[in-house]
Amino acid sequence: MAPAQEEPPKKEEAAAKSAKEENDDPLDDLSDAFQLLNHGHRDMIATTAFNYYGDRFATGSVDGKIKVYNKNNAGNWVLCDTWGAHNAEVYQIQWLHPQLHPNLIASVGADGRFRLWVEDPTIAPNKGRRFNSHSNKPVWELRAPPRAPFLSFSMTFDTETRHTYLAVINRTAQLTVYENDQPENLENWNEMDKVNVCDKPARGEEVSFKVMFDPNLEPCYNALRLGVPRDSLAVVVASMNRASLWRTKEISHSVTLGSSTSKEFYLACRFDGHRTLVRDIAWAPGNIRGYDIVATACKDGFVRVFKVETPGKAGEEPRSKDYAKLPEKVVVPQSSAENGGRNTPSGIGAGLANARPGPSGSMAPENQGKEGEVLHVATEVSKMAANRVPWTVGFDHDGQVLGSTGDDGKLILWRREPSGVWSKSSELAMAMSVAS
Repeated sequence: MAPAQEEPPKKEEAAAKSAKEENDDPLDDLSDAFQLLNHGHRDMIATTAFNYYGDRFATGSVDGKIKVYNKNNAGNWVLCDTWGAHNAEVYQIQWLHPQLHPNLIASVGADGRFRLWVEDPTIAPNKGRRFNSHSNKPVWELRAPPRAPFLSFSMTFDTETRHTYLAVINRTAQLTVYENDQPENLENWNEMDKVNVCDKPARGEEVSFKVMFDPNLEPCYNALRLGVPRDSLAVVVASMNRASLWRTKEISHSVTLGSSTSKEFYLACRFDGHRTLVRDIAWAPGNIRGYDIVATACKDGFVRVFKVETPGKAGEEPRSKDYAKLPEKVVVPQSSAENGGRNTPSGIGAGLANARPGPSGSMAPENQGKEGEVLHVATEVSKMAANRVPWTVGFDHDGQVLGSTGDDGKLILWRREPSGVWSKSSELAMAMSVAS
């Protein structure tokens, strides 16, 4: 009779395994968490941007070149192409909506040029001509006025009308918006409106300007209920030590055979409380909540979050039936417009008359309530000390997480609490460890 075999001590093995799992820190092995790339630029990187799907990103450098990286099946980032986009520093780059073009990049540089680059997939990668195959030139170029280079831009695409809009702001605080109503022709752009968002900075003064379109498909339902058109455009602008929100209203024009309408921007609200230069501004997606959220990064070391509401008339409470009916579209006659007629004078004053004067000094937006304009109220909900001196802010696709970067080289993430206040969630930093 064979002797009975002793069973292995299962309890002891399970206890040892459990203790090992408790001692193992998932943060100990971060070999797959980050991928460091040797960017290959001759100078530091000034801007980066991911495409709509997150599988491609581009870098713009002080050396004036743009590099595009693709993510392969193994999850690694591989260089696709490099080309000289500008003769000076690349300030900003942006991938356009894929419904307009699958691979279209916009850029603005210190040389005072805004340029559009279209990828030619028939050209092999890393040839230096994949995005500038049109005789080594961009598809379209916009030149800034003399001594007033473009400092920031933003583009948006209307999926229903298939119109593309471009907003650029130059050093003289002049915001200009262009419209392209022919998606098959990227060279046909028409100037829609022009406005001065603040006083012109003095010569040699440090400046800071940023502009961003509303990332939502249409205004929030409370704004729609009060008469904001569904196709209304809106931008947030950081201009020197101020931040503001601008929205369009419809203006009617009398012509020989009838009438036509056009869009004109008006100051909807200001974001007060900034003591010095506003470095960046961001608009949160997800306005299904019934209001909008805007964040700013200020040189004073604080990140501020604002809540933008459209309260309507004082004491008027919305009812359920108000949301069931479509509000009537308000069209303002040309004679009652803020700037009077839109006819451009001749002579020296032609260029000055095209740009409507914006807010100056400490004047409050008292012009709200005019015909076609909807009252907006901005309230500061959070003020967070971040990054020593924050430079950039940005929301995720749901508008629930806010990120900020600054002089300390860290990425700080903020989350919205149920009370509406934003608090610090996590912090990311690249640490250099020295072997002992």
